[in-house]
Amino acid sequence: MSATARISKIDDDLPAFTGPDLCRLEATEVVALLRKGEISPEELLDAACARLQKVEPAINAMPILCEERARAAVHRLDRRPSEHSGWLGGLPLAIKDLTPVAGVRTTFGTRGLADFIPDHSDPLVERLEARGGLVVGKTNTPEFGAGGNTFNEVFGPTLNPWDTRLNAGGSSGGAAAALATGEVWLSHGSDHGGSLRTPAAYCGVVGLRPSPGRAGGGSDAIGYMIEGVQGPMARSVRDCALFLDAMAGYEPRFPISYPAPHRSFQTAVAEAEPQLRIAYAPDLGGFSAVDAEMETHLRKVLERLAREGVTVEETCPPLPHLERTYHALRGEMWAVMGRRLPQEIRRHFKDTLEANMAFGETLTIAEIADAQLDRTVIYRNMLRLFETFDVLACPVVGCMPHPQEVEWVREVGGQQLHGYMDWLRFAFLATVTGLPAISVPVGIGPRGLPVGLQIIGKPRGEAALLAAARVVELSVGGPFRPIDPVLRHTPPPLATQ
Repeated sequence: MSATARISKIDDDLPAFTGPDLCRLEATEVVALLRKGEISPEELLDAACARLQKVEPAINAMPILCEERARAAVHRLDRRPSEHSGWLGGLPLAIKDLTPVAGVRTTFGTRGLADFIPDHSDPLVERLEARGGLVVGKTNTPEFGAGGNTFNEVFGPTLNPWDTRLNAGGSSGGAAAALATGEVWLSHGSDHGGSLRTPAAYCGVVGLRPSPGRAGGGSDAIGYMIEGVQGPMARSVRDCALFLDAMAGYEPRFPISYPAPHRSFQTAVAEAEPQLRIAYAPDLGGFSAVDAEMETHLRKVLERLAREGVTVEETCPPLPHLERTYHALRGEMWAVMGRRLPQEIRRHFKDTLEANMAFGETLTIAEIADAQLDRTVIYRNMLRLFETFDVLACPVVGCMPHPQEVEWVREVGGQQLHGYMDWLRFAFLATVTGLPAISVPVGIGPRGLPVGLQIIGKPRGEAALLAAARVVELSVGGPFRPIDPVLRHTPPPLATQ
C-alpha cells in the first residue's frame, strides 16, 4: 500500500474535522504558500482565531490570547521570502505559558503570578518572531510545569481532544491539544520529565526534546543546567523539523547555546532513508512498567517496520541507578528554582510541587556527586549501543491516558506506583543523558486513542533522529490531520481571565 493510500485510510479512522481548510494543512505547506504569496498572514490569523473561538470552550488549551498583538506584528513583518530554513513568514504559533512574551500575560500556571505581564520576551520568542512567527497565544501548563497532567488554579484543566474525559498529558498539554485540534500549526513546548513527549503521545502529535543548548535554554534563571530544554511540537515530523530550524542557532544569553548546523533539519527529513537499525527496549530493561495494551500496540508497530526492511532488535543497554540519578538531578533543579523565589509566589504551590522543592532542598553533596558520576556511566553505555544501532525506541509512557481528574497514575502493568513521577519513568533516560528524543504518533490504539513511540537519538543527532521519525511516521500512515474535540462530558467552565 502506498504512503498516500495509508494516510487516506488513517484519516478515515480519525474523528471529524470541521475547521477552516487552512488549519488542516501542515505548517510546511502553509509556509510554502506564504513564500509564493498565495496566502497572507492576515488570512492565517483569521483562520486560527476562528478555530480558537470554536474549539477553546471544549479543551481549554490556549487560555491566553493575544490576537491584537499578532495583528500588529503583521505590519512589521518583512514578507520577502528568506533563504533561511527556519523562515516562517507570518505563520501563527503558540508559546507555552512558562516562557515570557513581552506585553502578554505570563502566569507560569500559578496564582502568585496570575497577573504578571513581562516587559521582555524570552530570547527564543524573539528569534521566532524575527523569523516570521506570529505569537497568537499562550498554552496552558501545570503549575511551574510540574507534572504529567495539565491543570492549574489560574485557568483550570486542559482536556484531551480525543476524549475530553481524559488527561492531555503535561506539562505541554495545552500545546499538544492546540495542535491536535488545528488551533495553530506549530506550538512551542519544554521538557524535563517528558513534558513535551507525554502530551505529544496522548494527543497524537509530534514532540521533540532537543539536545541541551540546541533551541535555547530551559530558564533564564538557571542558564547552566542542562536537564530542562525547550523544543518544537507539531502535527508532523516535517513540521517539527521546520520549527527546529526556526528555533536553532547560537544565543549568547543562553550559556549552553551553540550554532545551528549548516544542513537544515528539513533537508534531513526530506532525504530520510528507510535503512534504519532500531534497538527496541519495551520496558527499558525492566526499568519501567508497561500496560499490556500499550506493549501490544507498540510491538505490532515494530513488527510492521521490520517487514518493511527496518532492522529491529530487542535490546537495552545497562542503565545503572537511572531512577535515583534522575530524581537527584530533578531535585537539584527544583532547589535552584526555589532558592530565590519570593514566598508570596511559593506559598500558592500545589502539594506535589512543594514536595518536589522540599526534596531538592534535602539533597546532600554526595547524592549530587553520585548523580553526575552515574549519568556519565549511562551516557557511555548509550554510546556503545549506538555503535550498532541508529536509535533506541521505547514507549513514551507506559499507559494510555487516564481520567483528567487523576493527577498521577498509581498503577501501570500491574505494578503499584508510589511516587509522583513513577508513571513517567520512560522519560528519564533522555533527560539524564542529554540525548535528543522524539515522540511520534504510531497509529490509533485502544479505545480509538493515538499512541506515541519514543525514539532516542545520538548526541546532538537531531537531524538523524528526525529522519528516523519520518520513516516511522510514514510506515504507520501518518501524520494525523487535526480533529474536532470528541466531547465525552460537559467541559468545566473556564477560569476567569
